[in-house]
Amino acid sequence: MNFTRWSARLPGTQRRAAARDDRSPVPAARAEYARPEDAPAPPDDASPAPSGPAPAEALPGPALADLSAREILCRVPAPVALLHGPDHRVAYVNDAYEAAFGPRPSGVPAAAAMPELAQLSVLPLLDQVLRSGTARTVKSRRTAEGGSYTVTCTPVAAWDSEDKAAGEDVRTGHAGADASGEGGVLVYAADVTDHAEAAERLRTSERRHRETAVTLQRSLLPQELEQPDDLRIAATYQPGGTDAAVGGDWYDVITLGAGRTALVIGDVMGRGVRAAAVMGQLRTAVRAYARLDLPPHEVIQLLDGLAAEIDASQIATCVYAVHDPNEGHLVYASAGHLPILVRDEDGTVHRAAEPTGPPLGTGGWIHTSGTIALPPGSTAVLYTDGLVERRSEDIDEGVASLARALSGAKGTPQVVCDRLIRSLGVTAEHDDDVAVLVVQHPARTGSNAELFHNAALDLLGGVEAAPRARAFATGVLTSWRFPVELRDLGVLATSELVANSLQHGTPPMRLGLRRTDRRLIIEVTDGDDHLPRRRQAEPADEAGRGISIIASIATSWGSRRTPGGGKAVWCEFALPR
Repeated sequence: MNFTRWSARLPGTQRRAAARDDRSPVPAARAEYARPEDAPAPPDDASPAPSGPAPAEALPGPALADLSAREILCRVPAPVALLHGPDHRVAYVNDAYEAAFGPRPSGVPAAAAMPELAQLSVLPLLDQVLRSGTARTVKSRRTAEGGSYTVTCTPVAAWDSEDKAAGEDVRTGHAGADASGEGGVLVYAADVTDHAEAAERLRTSERRHRETAVTLQRSLLPQELEQPDDLRIAATYQPGGTDAAVGGDWYDVITLGAGRTALVIGDVMGRGVRAAAVMGQLRTAVRAYARLDLPPHEVIQLLDGLAAEIDASQIATCVYAVHDPNEGHLVYASAGHLPILVRDEDGTVHRAAEPTGPPLGTGGWIHTSGTIALPPGSTAVLYTDGLVERRSEDIDEGVASLARALSGAKGTPQVVCDRLIRSLGVTAEHDDDVAVLVVQHPARTGSNAELFHNAALDLLGGVEAAPRARAFATGVLTSWRFPVELRDLGVLATSELVANSLQHGTPPMRLGLRRTDRRLIIEVTDGDDHLPRRRQAEPADEAGRGISIIASIATSWGSRRTPGGGKAVWCEFALPR
């Protein structure tokens, strides 16, 4: 490279001057523009020169053409190295390079003499730069000593005999002596250690923030799903990839008593710790409302008002569904959430239809409940939009893809979860959170079916209702081969529930007995919607002790309003293992 001729062509290297404007108090900058002595004098009528000190001649600065390449490169504060030839032999390194990496011998190939170039991933670029004649840059690479550099490799034209004759003494006095006719590469390294450390601190802070949000999110989700007697359930939560902030997806399974189970899945639309915190509050509220054993649409209605109070800027979607083993279907209400999918035993997939209201927190909407069949042998899937939503397609297409994947998904609930995640292309780098809840209603046959029984008796009222109920319970519990102690407790509970219904309820009345593999359930329904309350009876009271007796002998008890306007009062006994 001819630094002498190259520098002479740079703009601004010629000796120039600026003429002083008559209106400016600034003296002339260059003496070349002073009037020569043999120039004619101005005419007599010319305006006199302005008063003031005579213009001073500016001292001429050195032109770039007067500087050698070594002087230029040596003054550069960044590490610079000049390599030449196809094996990239060292021709020159400046003082800054030696200060950063140590002295480097001339004439030795860079691969052997400059290990830092390998650490900075520069060595593979040298051949490319030399062949293509195009500069290449690698950004923010670290050396073994811990410094970070951005390195630019620029092609240099071949040295010729004129360049050597110019005496470009860059290192040893014979810079191009071995390289006549060969090109080279100028390596320029900018120290970006401070910037790299600042970027790493920022990445670390963001990573810790995300880890905090993910930890909060996971801690607010159920650590272990409740497993009802009549259902098999599994769930999966997968946070978005490292570049995506964690969202507010959640799910829950709540046993309501009398064999009924509430299934919940929801999604807070925000991101980060705030969304996870709102999710935790909504999940806690759902569990509290579920204990009231309200219909699904009433639970969603209560959540709608609560979501607006928590944070009006956070919008959430939710599905709340209840399964009753005696009914054979799901009763559900949806607040802006995606539809439940149910796969029959033969592979047919059904999609829950309306009603679907707006998301939680919008207010002004009266939610209603719908139903979808869940017969024995079927599988239901509740999910969040991260599973089916893609930027390249409509969300309905994603739901259809999920339905196709579900139609062929068999196995345990956890196996179905995993297969749906894989079928929809969800990976560790997925850009959104994903929550999936899979619910199976198994079809029981053989000896397994013998553990599940139902028996019911319609009570017409009158004085004979209580004796008939006791006789019916005694016969059923005996046929189910319960121990004598458990059978007697069941008959006593039946007597108290029927007496309470006869005293405070209205027809029609019905007694139901249900056995599962883990518990005995006794339930009495009637046409009055006033729920019983447990109270402390006074010694002189002739009534008011029935519910207290049931609470003391049963594992659990409760009551709820039924869709037809009446109520159901129930109790449970855990079976001996």
